[in-house]
Amino acid sequence: MDDGNPVSTLKLYNDLASWFPLLTPPEDYAEEADVYRRIIEKHVGQGRPQTLLELGCGGGHNAFYLKEHFRMTLTDIAPAMLDLSRKLNPACEHLPGDMRTLRLARQFDAVLIQDAIGYMTTRDDLAAALRTAFVHCAPGGVALFCPDYVKETFHPGAAHGGADGDGRALRYLEWTWDADPGDDRYQVDFAYLLREGTKVRAEYDHHTLGLFPRGEWERLILDAGFEYSVEFYEHRQAPEGSCGIFVGRKG
Repeated sequence: MDDGNPVSTLKLYNDLASWFPLLTPPEDYAEEADVYRRIIEKHVGQGRPQTLLELGCGGGHNAFYLKEHFRMTLTDIAPAMLDLSRKLNPACEHLPGDMRTLRLARQFDAVLIQDAIGYMTTRDDLAAALRTAFVHCAPGGVALFCPDYVKETFHPGAAHGGADGDGRALRYLEWTWDADPGDDRYQVDFAYLLREGTKVRAEYDHHTLGLFPRGEWERLILDAGFEYSVEFYEHRQAPEGSCGIFVGRKG
């Protein structure tokens, strides 16, 4: 993309951001957030972790639960998504920022990049995001990286869902596919049906995400300065055949 922002042309995170809670409601995140909490507490070196930086926080749905356990700083590249999170998590610090270049000049007990890491579609961008996590991770701290797929686990498929709100409703069809198995990317197309009152309209979004071999993830996490491990997990929101959560620990 011309401006280097991997989400700048995506309707879901810009013009349609107010619909995001109906695509993926906050209440669906309780189990997932608890997985992240337990992994953070397991891997942090000494003492109970107090502070958590989330890069690419989106609408703040994980933070809605994690803020009960950590003092959180939330960042995102999309202003409309930060606005959603501010409404949901008014007590949390919110800052605009690109996970490839953000520098806050402070460190945290833990850093989380959930599925927003998927928008790193080149190895250079992925390496930059991992380096940002390392710079902001305190010694003895931990960083979690949560791609939906690696090359070895990717499979095409389709899903649908949505929810009803106050005077509005959303339904979606999600189609995951790989246009070129020889490159480091895959595609997700969304068709949205949006109802306000009795009027329904359709919208479309095309997402391109990074798809790297597991060994490349390990190499880049180690190159960033972390120790590397993987936590495998299953919960009802995890993609089928999930590659697990990559854990970087800062010695």
